Amino acid sequence: MIRRIAVAGLAVLYTAALSLGADRGPSKSLGFLAVGDWGGLPVSPYTTPVERTTAHQMGVAAETLGADFILSLGDNFYFDGIKDLTDRRFQETFEDIFSAESLRDVPWFVLAGNHDHSGNVTAQIAYSNSSRRWNFPNYYYELNFTLEGTNVTVTILMLDTILLCGNSDDFNGEQPEAPRNSRAADAQLKWIRTKLESSRADFLIVAGHYPVWSIAEHGPTKCLVKYLYPLLTKYRVSAYFCGHDHNLQFIQDSNGIAYVLSGAGNFMDDSTRHKHRVPEGWLKFSYADIVSLGGFVHVEITEEEMLITYIASLGKSLFRASVPKRPHK
Repeated sequence: MIRRIAVAGLAVLYTAALSLGADRGPSKSLGFLAVGDWGGLPVSPYTTPVERTTAHQMGVAAETLGADFILSLGDNFYFDGIKDLTDRRFQETFEDIFSAESLRDVPWFVLAGNHDHSGNVTAQIAYSNSSRRWNFPNYYYELNFTLEGTNVTVTILMLDTILLCGNSDDFNGEQPEAPRNSRAADAQLKWIRTKLESSRADFLIVAGHYPVWSIAEHGPTKCLVKYLYPLLTKYRVSAYFCGHDHNLQFIQDSNGIAYVLSGAGNFMDDSTRHKHRVPEGWLKFSYADIVSLGGFVHVEITEEEMLITYIASLGKSLFRASVPKRPHK
């Protein structure tokens, strides 16, 4: 069975074989995994116990729950990204680690984090031509899906929040101060606004590396709260997916927008230092137990809802939330 995945605005059309698991059977749904901050180490063995355990459990989830694709939410290679297209990190931190049979034909849709921007992001984009799984067509881009046998549509806008807001030091808790190129930032923001305004998708997802809202080490990203949050609210986005903080969080604002933070792919950090900066009642779930050896998110979108499940890398289901289909005007 083949699903065609359109990447709008680019001369690319992805054709991805489904990898749904033996017991899932025919289903009018779209399933994916979301994981951020999984980028291993720059020295041998080029990975961490958290990354290895997370990769293993993602293979289990793909086999038992189904995964049509994976959203990679940035910081793909610690600590300074990759050097060039021949960098061995592609093999030693990605291909050799996410190697379960159930993940072999599952496409990854990739965006860049702050550590990736410390290296060569254009080489990560170029790697799309060398790997059958790695899909990173541009710094920001659009994905569109239709649930098989239905008219239900899903749109995902993949952003580059570093180009939008600026780089930051992940381990010093710094906020990005300003984009390096203000004209490029303005162009991306205009693109986001245009895409959100024109979208009629039943489920509209935005994904970036920096969080809009977070209780943890980095807290809410001031730039995104100022510039992106009003757009997410105005255009009734279903959910915003991100990483950057090294834990799992589910935040839902007073408008029902879900903020899905999945940054536990390589490290775990139990900081709650910015809990007071998230409005009261919005935080529904947070998890950062290092004993779990990381975690990720599984999403299943049906005709009526988006079901979001947080999974610890040792296999425990931690929390589940449902986001309804967007109302039509």
